[in-house]
Amino acid sequence: MPLVLAYLTVILIWSTTPLAIQWSSIGGGFSFAVLARMLIGLLVSLTILAVARIGFPLHARARRSYLASGLGTFGAMFLTYWGAQYLHSGLISVLFGLTPLMTGVLAALWLGEQSLGAGKIAGIVLGVAGLGVIFAPGDGATHGTALPGLAALLGAVLIYSASMVWVKRIGDDSPPLATTAGSLAVAVPLFALTWALGEGPPLSAVAPQAWLAIVYLGVVGSVLGFALYYYLIKHLEAAKVALITLITPVMALLMGHALNNEAIDARVWWGAGVIMLGLALHQWTAVAPLLLRARR
Repeated sequence: MPLVLAYLTVILIWSTTPLAIQWSSIGGGFSFAVLARMLIGLLVSLTILAVARIGFPLHARARRSYLASGLGTFGAMFLTYWGAQYLHSGLISVLFGLTPLMTGVLAALWLGEQSLGAGKIAGIVLGVAGLGVIFAPGDGATHGTALPGLAALLGAVLIYSASMVWVKRIGDDSPPLATTAGSLAVAVPLFALTWALGEGPPLSAVAPQAWLAIVYLGVVGSVLGFALYYYLIKHLEAAKVALITLITPVMALLMGHALNNEAIDARVWWGAGVIMLGLALHQWTAVAPLLLRARR
C-alpha cells in the first residue's frame, strides 16, 4: 500500500505541476514565482536534512554534482516559467514527456552509451512528428503566439536532459535529498538575480491563488515529489516507474481543461498521442516485460 500511495501521489503531483506553474505567476510575474518556489524548496529540504540528520556531502564530486544539477534547474525552470505564459498548462507536461527521448540521445553522444536501437530511434522520430502535429499552423491552443513558448519549453527540456546526463557522468553517490538541496542552493541566487534585474511587479500584486500555488510547488512539487520519485526508483522496477511519464501528460491535459478552462482541440490530442506512442517505443525494453506479465 505505501508503494501504491507513493505511485499515485507522484502521478498527481506531476500532473498538477504545469497548472500550478501558470497559477503561481498571477499578479507577481513568472520570475518571482519561480524564485519563491525554489527558495521554499531549499528551506524545506535543508530543514529535513537537519531534522533527519541526513548527511550533506561537500567533497569535490558532490560539489560538481550540485553545480551541474543547479545550473540545469535554473536554466530549465526559468525557461519553463517564461514559456508557460504562451502555452496551455497541459502542453507543458506533453513537452516534458520528451525528456527521456532527448536524454537518450545526449547519453549516446556524451557518455557513449549504446542506447539508440531501432525502437528508440523510431520513438524519437514519432516524438518529433507529434510536435509537428500539435504546433502546425492553426488556431486554438497552438496559435502563432505559442511558438515562443514552444521554443522556450524545448530549450528547457534540452537543458534539463543535459543536466541529468552531466550528473550521471559525475557519478556522485550523495543522498538524493542532499543533491536536491545542493542544486537549489546553486539555483536560488541565480533566480534572485534575474528577479532583481527584471524589476517585476510589487509583492502586493501577487494574487492569493498565486501564493497557494507557490507554496504547493515549493513544498509538494520540489521536495515531496522528488523524494517519492526516488523512493519509487529504489523499490520498483524501471518498467513501472517509466509508465508515469506516459500517464501524466494526459492527466495534465485533462486537468487544464477541467480546472483552467483550457480549450484542447483534436489536433492536440492526436499530437499528444503520437508523442506518447513514441515514448512508449523508446521505453519498450523496460515496459514490454511488464505488459507481458499483465496479459498473463
